[in-house]
Amino acid sequence: MEEGARSCLLRFRHRLEQDIKPSYLMDHMISDGVINVDEEERIRTQPTRKDQAVALLELLLRKDNRAYISFYNALVKETYDDLANLLYDDLPQISANAHKSSSDGWTPHVQMVLSEGGVPQRPVVFVSRPELLNRVRERLYRLQKEPGWVTVFGMAGSGKSVLAAEAVRHQGIIEECFPGGVHWLSIGQLDKPDLLVKIQSLCFRLEQSLDSQSLHRPPNSLDEAKERLRFLMLRRYPRSLLILDDIWDSTVLKVFDIQCRILLTTRNRSLTDSVSGAKYEVEVASGLDENKGLEILALYTKTNPQGLPEEARSIVRECKGSPLVVSLIGALLKEKPNRWRYYLCQLQQKQFKRIRKSSSYDYDALDQAMAASIEVLPDEHQELYKDLTVLEKDIKIPAKVLSILWDLEPEEVEDILEEFVNKSLLFVDSHNKPYLYYLHDLQLDFLVEQNRTQLEVDLHTKVVRQYQQHYRDDPPTSGDEECLYWIRFLTYHMARANLSQELYSLMFSLDWVSIKAQIMGPAHLINDYVEYGPILDKEFQEFLSLNGHQLEQRPFPDVVQLALSQPPTSEVYRQALLQAQDRASKGKLYVDWLNKSSVESLSRLVIHPHQGSIYSACFSQDGAKIATCGASKTLKVFKSTSGEKLTEIQAHDDEVLCCAFSPDDRLLATCSSDRKVKVWNVERAMLLRVFAEEHEEQVNHCQFTNTRRQLLLATCSNDKFLNVKVWNLNRPSSQNTMFGHFEPVNHCCFSPDDTYVSTSSNDGTVKLFQVSSANEWKTINVSSMFTESDEEVLVKCSTWTADGKRIICAARNAVLVFDVETSDMLLEIRTSRLSMVQYCHACPTSNLLAIAFSNYAVELWDLEANKKMADCSGHLSWVQRVQFSPDGSQLLSCSDDQTVRVRLNKCVWSWQSGEGRVLKGHKEQVRCFSLLSHSPARLLSWSFDGTVKVWDVESGEKLQDIEAHRGAILSCHVSPDGCFFATTSADKTAKLWHCESWQCVHTLSGHQDCVRSCRFSWDSRRLATGDDNGEIRLWSVKEGALLKICSRDGKDGMDSLHGGWVTDLHFSSDNSLLVSTGGYIKWWDVEKGKALQTFYPTGSALKKIHVSCDFSTFVTIDNIGILYILQRVV
Repeated sequence: MEEGARSCLLRFRHRLEQDIKPSYLMDHMISDGVINVDEEERIRTQPTRKDQAVALLELLLRKDNRAYISFYNALVKETYDDLANLLYDDLPQISANAHKSSSDGWTPHVQMVLSEGGVPQRPVVFVSRPELLNRVRERLYRLQKEPGWVTVFGMAGSGKSVLAAEAVRHQGIIEECFPGGVHWLSIGQLDKPDLLVKIQSLCFRLEQSLDSQSLHRPPNSLDEAKERLRFLMLRRYPRSLLILDDIWDSTVLKVFDIQCRILLTTRNRSLTDSVSGAKYEVEVASGLDENKGLEILALYTKTNPQGLPEEARSIVRECKGSPLVVSLIGALLKEKPNRWRYYLCQLQQKQFKRIRKSSSYDYDALDQAMAASIEVLPDEHQELYKDLTVLEKDIKIPAKVLSILWDLEPEEVEDILEEFVNKSLLFVDSHNKPYLYYLHDLQLDFLVEQNRTQLEVDLHTKVVRQYQQHYRDDPPTSGDEECLYWIRFLTYHMARANLSQELYSLMFSLDWVSIKAQIMGPAHLINDYVEYGPILDKEFQEFLSLNGHQLEQRPFPDVVQLALSQPPTSEVYRQALLQAQDRASKGKLYVDWLNKSSVESLSRLVIHPHQGSIYSACFSQDGAKIATCGASKTLKVFKSTSGEKLTEIQAHDDEVLCCAFSPDDRLLATCSSDRKVKVWNVERAMLLRVFAEEHEEQVNHCQFTNTRRQLLLATCSNDKFLNVKVWNLNRPSSQNTMFGHFEPVNHCCFSPDDTYVSTSSNDGTVKLFQVSSANEWKTINVSSMFTESDEEVLVKCSTWTADGKRIICAARNAVLVFDVETSDMLLEIRTSRLSMVQYCHACPTSNLLAIAFSNYAVELWDLEANKKMADCSGHLSWVQRVQFSPDGSQLLSCSDDQTVRVRLNKCVWSWQSGEGRVLKGHKEQVRCFSLLSHSPARLLSWSFDGTVKVWDVESGEKLQDIEAHRGAILSCHVSPDGCFFATTSADKTAKLWHCESWQCVHTLSGHQDCVRSCRFSWDSRRLATGDDNGEIRLWSVKEGALLKICSRDGKDGMDSLHGGWVTDLHFSSDNSLLVSTGGYIKWWDVEKGKALQTFYPTGSALKKIHVSCDFSTFVTIDNIGILYILQRVV
């Protein structure tokens, strides 16, 4: 041990012996490896605490410098700050390697774990803040047994990120608390598409670390990403830590509310109020104390802290203790160590314009330090640094992007960027190859303010022009970091440069739509059209909104084919037709939907009323208006026919959760997370009533009575007890409070005659209360219908049928219909386990029920027939609400994708029957029949009973009875030459039969699901079969051998290849092409088995397709009654 350290221990020995608890300190010293277990045991056997302290100090005096440092660190960790200060001045100087291996537990294993998890490396100049570090680690140890949140909060530039990274740079923390690993995610200020990209990247990183079988396609929505991340963190990486750096928004944080262990850094202390679980927090003081600031300057200038000039203390004070600012000045002094007074004067004069922020944080020191930092750059490099003003916050860019911007060789650019990094003007992420560079938020704020006059046009224009010069012909498609930057941000630079014409041309290019959707996914693309909507018209936005879910398909669909379904007058269709005609001349296949102009669009109206999720939308009683509300805190009213905005009101101080028209359409009620209920005059947009006192938690739903007899308003909330209230608008307080629920109530609605109000609650029940007396009439225990698991059942909503005799409620993945009088369940509609029912509404004039799902879908069901009547696609996120218009002619839906959609509700079905001869013999449903071509008087029929029968048509006599399959026969086809017929069955086989002997010639095995359809080629040499998994197989008729499986490689993991069962097949007259129907229509090259084109209908479940002799015209109908006449483009 150095003499100074030894004498310090001897000098303060008596004081140390009086105060320390050796048992606590020795735990840390054993972790550091400076004392062993035997030595600890000898000390513990001493009879008193003071004897133990004496023995520990005697042992220390025989040890080396590492033991002194470990003892000092142990004092700091156990908060003996006064004793640690006594030892501080005599701390021995040790090598960097010794430091790493001793006091902080930074072993090679820790380094590997942190590197794999993307945790940033320690800064070149690093000053420990042991008190803060120990507080963070103590909170992290609390996550050892249960998931929860540790929040590190403080002002910008206070060193939160460095502190978070340092807290996990400790072997004990990783081995005891987070053996599953540590995963770092930089967030910043993100919109939903950017957040989705971040989580996609994290999921890919986590899955890549497992095995190749674990790799899935990237999640296509935030909801799917949240579920994927939940599965990975809870199942594949249990007891791991997720670090979220620089969180700004509570809605972003909610995406990570997945019951795992999370450490987050933020400037907003209250963020975790929006999430569930155990919560701990550590405040980072707004600045370093003076000694720490001096220590940073000493490390930069390689000077002993006692040897710093007198200006050093003044500089630390002028820097307001910000670690970032002190580091900037330190980096300058490292280059010019004789400029202490000069840099102090730069800071004191405050000659640079102060950065103005909406928050209360004082950045006064940063602009001074930044300006001084930039001044020391060569003039040409100052100009290049100014160009970084165009970057967006929290975006990392590769050197190659700046190489294009600056028109310099990549190697030269890397040298310039290295200079910026060394002067603390830029940061580098060295975990990526190639390296990615980024600015700190405060540096970017400063640049924007300094270059504000030049920014909008010149700098962004320069970016666009340099890109256009470099990529004259086509955009980059490589998918690397440079390509991703241009595909993601080119539109942003064009908009900021006011290059409206270039932006218009780019975004109205189908090539750009295809490239961006393939590389970034449709969410980014649609976000561009929403963000730059004022510059553009709505055609492409509508096109993408309706087809966004198709752009998630893999293999990626043909955008030109999708665009051919747009209205013939649109720019989208015009471009598509020109490209289709050009490509068709080169052999590509496209089909045009001829009769689309005569078919009224299923989504008659799409409105984008709000920035943010739309939680509620409702029709007025006359069906002429639509009111919407949501996360934007506003209430808006539109015409239901045109989407024209009539009214906009800043309604509440927090998210508006529900809105409802009064029976006479004169009033609108709203309720909010701000716990208030408000009533507005619709015509004058004037506030009439505020009920602010009685609900103590967020108010979830509101609804007026259905009739004008007595106007009442019902509301329900998250309150524990007083959670359902009925209001008379003429009174200042509620008229009645309904008691019975002890958990939050999500929904309330009046019966058609206003006698009862039904309430739906998280306690798993629906209760019916008498409106007149507020007494509970009956309780329907919905949770008792879900016996398969112990998870709690949350009832989302309830709706009454038009006759008031049945009540329908939504819970989990089901819709349940109950008899009001008996409480018996009459009907149950269940969805897949993956999607939850968000809302349901019964049509006031028919037996139809609309259901909204978490998988973005809306379905229409007939309650009498217990049958799904229609699928309504178009939304790109969770559908929050559906409602029929009072006359039942229109259906409204609103979603987290910021849109409201109005659809016409026309389901017309007709059937005519006639007289004829009755052929009896099949024991089950007859699937179909066919006249035998070589013998017109004979008829072939096949049935679910597994038999094929041959009949004499004239006499009705049964000629043959063939036991063909063990399962139901699903299709049959007679070859054009009349020699064979084929049958397919639910037993997963197809069979070939001879028409003369009626014997089975070949059994065709290999399909993994029911074989649904079959068709002979026109030369009778091939047979095509299709199954319920979307697979099509081509067989040789002569040998019964498999020739080809059509595009098995293209199967999307989330869907069958065909979007459903393969229901029909047809060959072209030259037998070179094949068309098939299922969830959509596909055309195939018969020789290669490759898909040539896909047409996506509005509905689904296409049954049959009729094909013209020349294979140029195709006619089919979907499950919601839309007719498609498609013609091949020439």
